Amino acid sequence: MARFYHGKKEHHFRRLVLSTLLFCSIAACFYVGVDSVSSRTKEEQKKSLEAAIQRGITHCFAVEGRYPESLTYLKKEYGIQYDSNDFFVDYQIAGANIMPDVTIIEK
Repeated sequence: MARFYHGKKEHHFRRLVLSTLLFCSIAACFYVGVDSVSSRTKEEQKKSLEAAIQRGITHCFAVEGRYPESLTYLKKEYGIQYDSNDFFVDYQIAGANIMPDVTIIEK
């Protein structure tokens, strides 16, 4: 049994602690990276939704000669889609020939 023992037990404990610390450091870096990418993706989704809604409003005005009366109409007739669990869209009409005020809030 003694021929397989090459050192003190403290040396094995030190390796275990260093391995655990290295693993935790790598896991933390991975988590921070994924979180950063996730927040950038949300921001890009918001910008894309803003652009899609503005294009839909403009297209409706060009085709029909009036602005959409509601967000529901815009979604139904012009194919605007978004995840309502991720974003809240406030669509306010100011008048028949005034472009609606659209506010998008990330939940």
